Amino acid sequence: MRVRLVSFGPLKSVFAPEGDWRELPAGASVGGLLALLRQEGRIAAPALDSAAVAVNHEYAAKDRVLSDGDEVAILPPVSGGASQLSSGKARVALVREPIDSAAILSEIKSGPDGAVCVFDGIVRDNTQGRQTLHLDYEAYEEMALRQMCLLRSEAIEHMGVREVAIVHRLGRLYVGETSVYIAVASAHRAAAFDACRWVIDTLKKTVPIWKKEQFADGALWADGEPFPEELPGTTR
Repeated sequence: MRVRLVSFGPLKSVFAPEGDWRELPAGASVGGLLALLRQEGRIAAPALDSAAVAVNHEYAAKDRVLSDGDEVAILPPVSGGASQLSSGKARVALVREPIDSAAILSEIKSGPDGAVCVFDGIVRDNTQGRQTLHLDYEAYEEMALRQMCLLRSEAIEHMGVREVAIVHRLGRLYVGETSVYIAVASAHRAAAFDACRWVIDTLKKTVPIWKKEQFADGALWADGEPFPEELPGTTR
């Protein structure tokens, strides 16, 4: 059987832009594929050890059995967030134009709400003393949208809030521009605060979005946080 390999962010140059195909024996698992990649040596062992794997846009465990034609993504730790996914009015989106925070805030408010908590992530002018010129964001888009929708559903179902909006910008952003905007509406402020923090913290660890920082003296991919041991939506 054949599977298609893709990657992004710091590992985007490992495979061809359109992806690389690998021949595998029937019944091969994600773990077997990783062992093959380790033998090839195209991805440094530390980078492979810290990566997560997605099969057909869902995080996958090492014992997941692969099928002919699967798309397998090798994902370095994320450092994030045009396509759009929504039901009715947009609640979850990836956009390439400036984020209209006022419109999102106006749209999410409703009569039962006693509070709306907002996280507005903006591009700062430096990182550890290095002057920032701009940031470039890229995503594994279909999977990123699925993970963002999962965060919204989890927050509404388990954290006692009424609604959540999550919008992330892609492409080139300059100092002062909004990269990610999260708004959480709830009857009570405590739930809104807790859910808003949980959404942005979890997004930064699990949604496949990467940023490349362009400084006055060079450029680099931002280091991501290690993936959680239990990734949301992991399939076996």
